[in-house]
Amino acid sequence: MPIDEAPPLYQQIAGQLAELVRNGTLARGEKLPSVRALARQHGVAQSTVVQAFHWLEDARLAVARPRSGFFVAPRAAALPEPTEPAASRPRQRPRAVSVDWLGQRILGHAQPPGLVSFSSGTPGPEMLNPDRVRRAVTRAVQRHRHLLCTYPSFTGQEETRRAIARYAVGLGCTLDPANVIVTSGCMDSVALCLRAVTQPGDVVALESPTHFSFLEVLQSLHLRALEIPTHPRHGLSLDALQLALDTQPVKALLVVPTLSNPLGASMPLPERRRLAQMAQRHGLAVIEDAIYNDLAGPDELRRSVKSFDASGHVMLCHSFSKTLAPGLRLGWVEAGRWTQAVHGIKDAQSGGQSAVLELALADLITQAGHAAAMRQLRAQAGARIEAARGVIARHFPPGTRVSDPPGGLLLWLELPRGRDAVQLHEACLAEGILVAPGTVFSTTGRFRNGLRLGLGGDWTAQHLEALRRVGELAAQG
Repeated sequence: MPIDEAPPLYQQIAGQLAELVRNGTLARGEKLPSVRALARQHGVAQSTVVQAFHWLEDARLAVARPRSGFFVAPRAAALPEPTEPAASRPRQRPRAVSVDWLGQRILGHAQPPGLVSFSSGTPGPEMLNPDRVRRAVTRAVQRHRHLLCTYPSFTGQEETRRAIARYAVGLGCTLDPANVIVTSGCMDSVALCLRAVTQPGDVVALESPTHFSFLEVLQSLHLRALEIPTHPRHGLSLDALQLALDTQPVKALLVVPTLSNPLGASMPLPERRRLAQMAQRHGLAVIEDAIYNDLAGPDELRRSVKSFDASGHVMLCHSFSKTLAPGLRLGWVEAGRWTQAVHGIKDAQSGGQSAVLELALADLITQAGHAAAMRQLRAQAGARIEAARGVIARHFPPGTRVSDPPGGLLLWLELPRGRDAVQLHEACLAEGILVAPGTVFSTTGRFRNGLRLGLGGDWTAQHLEALRRVGELAAQG
């Protein structure tokens, strides 16, 4: 059931301040009004103003200085963004998917040791607080040790499904816990949904460029891909999707509306509503991957397309691998009108996950400090993004374009015309540096001057030095 309500007070206050920053009324580096003054001005509690300042921090528009208050954040490095593709038509007719060796070498799990890698968009242990996860797992084992000796439910523990339904309120959704299915990760959820709504040979529309793992799943299920032009900032072109629906036998859409991989694009809220309406009008199964929603800075970008779904055509897939613990290998799906079909496939295909780990997850996402942990994670990710953009501004060749995502740990670069990112990948690999050329994110061979940088995993001063070297190699052509 969709949730439609006015933005909370703190978000209204933050939005007003953000507009003053963006239009230059509040200059970069200027001190913001005090918490007390703003609370008095708006007639709200001081805690509401503090929430507003935290929102501005997440959006990288404000910084806190100890004992001094909040200030407008310094201006990010001035860099042009990637170019907008022609959005009026799909780039191609449907294609069979064949994932090549290059993508598997770069983005697979068996990477050569000793590399300085920019292949991962997943936060490393120093960002995810392993001790917090360990304590939750320990509590779950102590309280539910008997579950270690029983087979788990294939739909997931009831307590976990209830916790996920409460969590989904933050995505704008009202979900029935009985319809939530716990899976072994977001890609498992996506594959289950595809199996429920397609047959081999069917056409699946998806963003272009798209997540490499989506191409792997489509290949394994013998599905054809139809790539839809995608704006580097605003995401999938719904006009191009409409044309595809009018001219091609599209059975499903696979989409990441918030912080898409590899572009880091985020679809505006009106477009999310429009997409849900298009799904209902065309009877289209929309498989929404919301794995990055918690990493988005602005609150409104965490709202899912599913929150606008009045007909059950949106299948919401999610996991906590990017925000809590990849090692738990837990995700979930709410499959709308295809819930029973996904239930059946899940039961026949893989059964259930570890019950005690599911209960540990329920503990983690219902803790009072979870929201603060997510805010801290977003701040850490934002600092990495800003540091990397600074290196790119100083050391990459003139004409390089780079995305400016509102969160996450991925940057998409366009090298100047005539520069080949595949050749750059090979030159970097010879020096022990791993970067991903844009060609591995498409079935077409396009994006040859594109480069995706993943700033997850381990992160040291060595990475910034390696990124400087990538820029020098790019400048050599």
